[in-house]
Amino acid sequence: MSRTSACIATAVLLALASPALAQTARSQPAAPVAAAPRTPADAQTRAAYDRADPLARSVFWSDQAEINPMDPIAGVKAAQALRELGRNAEAADIAQRILLVQPNNYDAMLEVGRGYIAHGQAFYGIEALERARDAQPGDWRPWSLLGTAYEQVRRADDAQQAWAQALAISPENPDVLANMAVSAMTQGDMAAAEPLLRRAAAQPTASLKVKLNLAMAVGLNGKMGEAEQMLRRVLPPDQADQNLAWLRARAEGGPRAVDSARTWNSLQGG
Repeated sequence: MSRTSACIATAVLLALASPALAQTARSQPAAPVAAAPRTPADAQTRAAYDRADPLARSVFWSDQAEINPMDPIAGVKAAQALRELGRNAEAADIAQRILLVQPNNYDAMLEVGRGYIAHGQAFYGIEALERARDAQPGDWRPWSLLGTAYEQVRRADDAQQAWAQALAISPENPDVLANMAVSAMTQGDMAAAEPLLRRAAAQPTASLKVKLNLAMAVGLNGKMGEAEQMLRRVLPPDQADQNLAWLRARAEGGPRAVDSARTWNSLQGG
């Protein structure tokens, strides 16, 4: 075969082969297109979500923590929002996961403690709270939380010492006094709880929950008139009526104190 004939034959073969090659190429799966990496939300978006309801915040901040597990704020805020929703076990879990990658995240240590305390499993939050206490011994918050955690695991002396230290750091702090009072309530000692809550409610920074707990203690101590006045000052009429009905039912029925305190906290959404 001449050189010219060979070239023509080669060209014919390539032409015949090209449809098959094209079909083969079309039958191959397309290469996956890499998804664009997600980036954290900007400061303006974050600020907007801080004003949102707990459910929206829990979704947003959980997503932000997934985008960047080293974000020192996102996971903590997700845990806080979950706790507001009453999803305390999830709140403790996400806070624990923060500490796996950020072992020195102080706010995450506090959230671990808060989540487990609210879930009724304070034992599992004590280590994180003790680490927080040792990291910042001049902050009243870990001492106060430890008092509640110790009380929950029946370490009464340790609880009293922790609360005393919290009050030494932050005298007449309404949150510390309220924690001490709620502990007394759960033990059935309404007489001890009432003066603590009166001290707490007298502080300018006292929260609504502190005032509601005072109304509970006053009502269960037989002072329904005063309790009603307190509730009507801080709640709309229908909510005040609901709380008063709860108090009257328990005052008349002689409820167990532990059940009363827990049910009341559920009624208040706390």
